[in-house]
Amino acid sequence: MDYKERYHDWCTNPVFDEKTREELKNLKDEKEIQDRFYKDLTFGTGGLRGIIGAGTNRMNIYTVAKATQGLANYIIANGGQSKGVAIAYDSRNFSREFAEKTALTLNANGIKTYLFESLRPTPELSFALRELHCIAGVVITASHNPPEYNGYKVYWEDGAQITPPRDQEIIDEVNAVTSFGAIKTIDKAEAISKGLFNIIGEEIDRRYYDALKKLVLSPEAIKKAAKELKIVYTPLHGTGNIPVRTILKELGFENVYVVPEQELPDGNFSTLSYPNPEDPKAFTLALKLAKEKDADLVLATDPDADRLGVYAKDTKTGEYKSFTGNMSGLLIAEYELSVRKKLGKLPKNGALIKTIVSSNMANEIAKEYGIKLIEVLTGFKYIGEQIKLFEQNHNYEYLFGFEESYGCLVGTHARDKDAVVAVMALCEAAAYYREQGLTLWDQMLRIYEKYGYYKEDLTSITLKGLDGAEKIQSILKNMRNNPPQRFGSFKVTAVRDYLTGEITEVESGAKKPTGLPKSNVLYYELENNAWCCVRPSGTEPKVKFYMGVKGSSLENAQKLLEELKNSMMALVK
Repeated sequence: MDYKERYHDWCTNPVFDEKTREELKNLKDEKEIQDRFYKDLTFGTGGLRGIIGAGTNRMNIYTVAKATQGLANYIIANGGQSKGVAIAYDSRNFSREFAEKTALTLNANGIKTYLFESLRPTPELSFALRELHCIAGVVITASHNPPEYNGYKVYWEDGAQITPPRDQEIIDEVNAVTSFGAIKTIDKAEAISKGLFNIIGEEIDRRYYDALKKLVLSPEAIKKAAKELKIVYTPLHGTGNIPVRTILKELGFENVYVVPEQELPDGNFSTLSYPNPEDPKAFTLALKLAKEKDADLVLATDPDADRLGVYAKDTKTGEYKSFTGNMSGLLIAEYELSVRKKLGKLPKNGALIKTIVSSNMANEIAKEYGIKLIEVLTGFKYIGEQIKLFEQNHNYEYLFGFEESYGCLVGTHARDKDAVVAVMALCEAAAYYREQGLTLWDQMLRIYEKYGYYKEDLTSITLKGLDGAEKIQSILKNMRNNPPQRFGSFKVTAVRDYLTGEITEVESGAKKPTGLPKSNVLYYELENNAWCCVRPSGTEPKVKFYMGVKGSSLENAQKLLEELKNSMMALVK
């Protein structure tokens, strides 16, 4: 069926409600019709993500139900239907509707569901499904994407997002659902009467908060600083407001100021164009409030509260300095490991995990504390997977994991990045270093002095639609077929092709396996501790370019980084 036939089917088929059919009949732009119907919204390795609207290539109750029917078929085929599925959702438009549709589609297949009573952070979903001993979990969120997006992420019983080979097995089941008319349905009242549709809330919240508080290493430092430390926080209209404020209050922090304009949930993110704590513009209102309150810390969580953005005061200038995801991750890592060592709680078989595109300073920190450094593919699900493997194999003890895209995890209560626990850890660290007369920015400078001036950056090219998808593949194919020998003054020493699974030494031609699952990623090891990497985004129509250097000072590192970035982008113009 081509896109025109699909479009005609949706306009006339009584399977689709009248409102959906009317929305489609009113479309006049042929390009828009093509974009909505030229393919099915891809159920990728983590689930769905797309623009909200009618059509096969859009997020709507029908594409959500199709994905859920495939998930239900997989759960039943694996004998897991008696365990149930936990479901959470964020503040985005239609999140509640998509969450209920997910629950009822599972219920129609005889699978019990546990739906949160109102919006909750993604990491609490990871926590909840393990507490309730569910076979799987689903969270309705598009994370930090623009307002027109929503998404659907699938978790398995270990609490992490699905990983190979299970992800592909579920994808196969979803793709096998070829008719929307074949999706099972049930009335909500009937699902409730059968005990299939269940609401969860406060009890799970309490267990989650208690699990987080057990991770505190320096309660005395918090006690001393709680009355003086000033924290400005914005949930960016998302799920973080209640859990972040609750955990900070229960730990004793008294001066927490929430940005009033961004406190309440808002699926349109009306004070932002892009609800992403990686974007400096997202901090405009928070920094204004911070200056009014003379705050020490400025924090922002994304809509599903799994990513954290940070600014901290520089004591010398009084200015607020921004932290990249690498910087905040490294700062928390250094804090957690140094304090554990001081307290005699650093295990000999401890492990620090990072993704391949995250800062190589992590390698130096792991060496400093005599622990194992493990690299995984991009995506926090691979960090979550390592925790499961540690528990199965009893070889390492998880200490900390982070990725450059503003996500990290202290503890193993969840198996995904958790901005609520990251807020807690950063505020605890701020209290700890305050006793030494340091702000978090001062401590970050000390970390650079200790390990070296590592700096990293990321730039993306957005290429939408069918033409864009083809262009993205063309960029990767060209770089793979014509491997660069250098990027500006940086000579390539080795090429890691994660699609072929090989690392090739440039000078000798020697090859060895990457040791990681296959993925369409090219990584270049460069001279002088530099590197760069290119990969298509798994959730957006983008191709991403990552890079990192080590300089003799922050200024020198920034200069080297700009040179590397410019030479890398010149290759794709």
